[in-house]
This record gives sequence, C-alpha cells and structure tokens, in this order.
Amino acid sequence: MNNSKIWLSSPHLGGTEYAFVQDAFSSNWIAPLGPNVDGFELDLEKYLGESVSVGALSAGTAAIHLGLILLGVSKNDEVLVQTHTHNASVNPIIYLGATPIFIDSELDTFNLCPEILEQAIVDRIKKGKKPKAIIAVHLYGMPYKIEAIRSVADKYEIPILEDSAEALGSNFKGQKCGTFGDIGILSFNGNKIITTSGGGAIVTKTKALKEKALFFATQARDVAPHFQHSEIGYNYRLSNICAGIGRGQMQVVDAHIEKRRAIHDFYVILFKNIEGVNVSEVPNADYYSNYWLTTIQIDPKITRGITRETLRLALDSENIESRPFWKPMHMQPVFEKFPYYGTQIAASLFENGLCLPSGSNLTEEEKNRISFVVKKIFSKQSV
Repeated sequence: MNNSKIWLSSPHLGGTEYAFVQDAFSSNWIAPLGPNVDGFELDLEKYLGESVSVGALSAGTAAIHLGLILLGVSKNDEVLVQTHTHNASVNPIIYLGATPIFIDSELDTFNLCPEILEQAIVDRIKKGKKPKAIIAVHLYGMPYKIEAIRSVADKYEIPILEDSAEALGSNFKGQKCGTFGDIGILSFNGNKIITTSGGGAIVTKTKALKEKALFFATQARDVAPHFQHSEIGYNYRLSNICAGIGRGQMQVVDAHIEKRRAIHDFYVILFKNIEGVNVSEVPNADYYSNYWLTTIQIDPKITRGITRETLRLALDSENIESRPFWKPMHMQPVFEKFPYYGTQIAASLFENGLCLPSGSNLTEEEKNRISFVVKKIFSKQSV
C-alpha cells in the first residue's frame, strides 16, 4: 500500500493560477499592488455579496490587526475573544497593548458562547472597563451563533470583528460568512479553502473604511510628493503575484467546498456505527458549513479507553496527519494570566477533539487508508 503523506489540509490548485501569475511577470507587476490585486478583491466582493468592500492583505493576522485599529482598539482596552481558537485571533490584541478577555465555547458550534459572553460583559462593566470589541470566530468553517452574538453585541453597543479565516463559503441563512461582523477577515494560508500561498483580506461595510485599512496597510503614507507620515502604518499589502494565485483559486472555490463537504459525508458514514465517536455537524438547516476541517469528539468512557490520542497516534504511524483541536487560549502559557469566563467546555473539546484529513484533493486511495486505520483501532470495541 502507498505510504505517502496524507496531509490534514494541503493546497489544491485548480489549474488556471499559473496564467495569472505569468501575466504578473510578463507585465512586470512584481509589487504589492497591480491588476491581480484589484481583480482578486473584486472577485471576493462579488463572491461575498452584501455590497462589501474587500482589501487584500499579506495575512489574516494582518487583517485582524487592522480591523481592531479601525474599531478603535488601543493600549489598555479590553477585547472579548473566544478561547477556543488559533492564537492568530489573539496576538493582534497584544500588538496593540490591549487585554484579551477569553470566553468559553458552546456545544452546538464549538464557538463563542453568547450567554457567557454577556456575563463577561456585565462583569467587565461592573469592574469599570467596558470591552472595546468582540472577536467571534467561525471555527473549522462552522458559523458561530450569529444572531445570538449580534443580539448581545448590539445590546451593549460593542462592535464585532468576525474572524472568518476558516469559513470562506460557509453561510448562515444564505448570507456568506465574513459579512456579518462590523468588520470581517479572511485567510488564504496554504491550508485554507483557497490559498494565495500566504495572505488574507479585510472585509468592510464601506469603501471608505476599506481605504482607511489600506492606508494603514501601506505604511500610513500621507498624500504628499515626498514620504510623510502622521500615523503609524504597516507593510501589510498582498503582492500582485500571490493575488494571481488567488484569482485562479476563486475559479474553483465552490467546487473545492463541495469536495470538502463530500469528505465530511465520508466521515459521517465511517463513524456511523462506532460508539463513542461523534462527527461534528451543523446544528440545523440555517447553518451551511464548508467543513474546512471535519472534526470528531471521542468519549473514552464509551469507546473502552480509546482516546483521541489513540487514534491520532495510529494515524500518524501510517503517515496520516490529524491534529488535536486548538488548545484553548486561556490554557496557553503566553496567555494564562488574562481573564477567562466559562466552565470546562473548551477544555473538554480540546481533550477529546480531533481534526481529520479534510483537503479537497483527498483521493479515494487515501480515504481507504484512513478507513483501514479507523476500523482497525475501533475493532477493539467488540473484543
């Protein structure tokens, strides 16, 4: 049997990317601006709908950083953020000298819990510090509880930065993720639904706000014939070459999402009759997930001691990559000193959760290899 590496989520080219990149070379647009950048932004705006404006940037983390600046976050402010996320959702808070306030998950989507979010807001206000922003994340491509989170945010007049890094193409009631927040962000890292090898985007409600973001993203250069700067800026623009890859990727984004959803269906069938393993699925028909990563929860009390580590190590021994859930941020050494609101939901998800190979280029042979390992491990249940 072929033992080549099966990756968790590897890049999947559509075939037309090279033409856009070659055009950049032919026209000498080897810079962080150009026709591909403009075209990629337009492609994303058309795809997302809702009359949004999109600015292409060097990374999703850069988009979060600029988004927080646009929302007025500065030194000593507090920002509410779900603890069950990647540290890229949190680091920009620290860049600005602000304080992250971590919020637990809920069990329907594994995302920000609206009830605990409100409890935290009330408590922070009692302590004399009203939070400046909320970062809500669509983890693993699953939309968070959009209406409930928006209701809390509006009640206390706190803006939402919507981290849609993993959720391009996911939607709630037909509206694309990335368009619900006061500001949204996307990621095009090499493991995402589409990639520009590295890159991201900021999604704004107005063209003026996009232009403000791009002002900061291009070193905050004032209008003058010489280099003049009245504010601190950053070098965050996406290159014309990388944007060319993105333009090609946009031509296959829906097809690749359908492939990921088909892989999710494969796992639902694979684990259907295995006791103690739950495949994560949307709560109801209002939610549409791109299933960027298919995830499972393993209960060792039911599986006779088989844990997520049992399966992860078994897959690893066959050169198949899987990954534990994101370790909660409030449990990370670098962040453990910051306030946390909640119980043990995020911690339990981390302890029992496993992300499975979900790339849109996963082959039938690779699915067979995964099936073989899963069936071998869980055949012990019947012993």
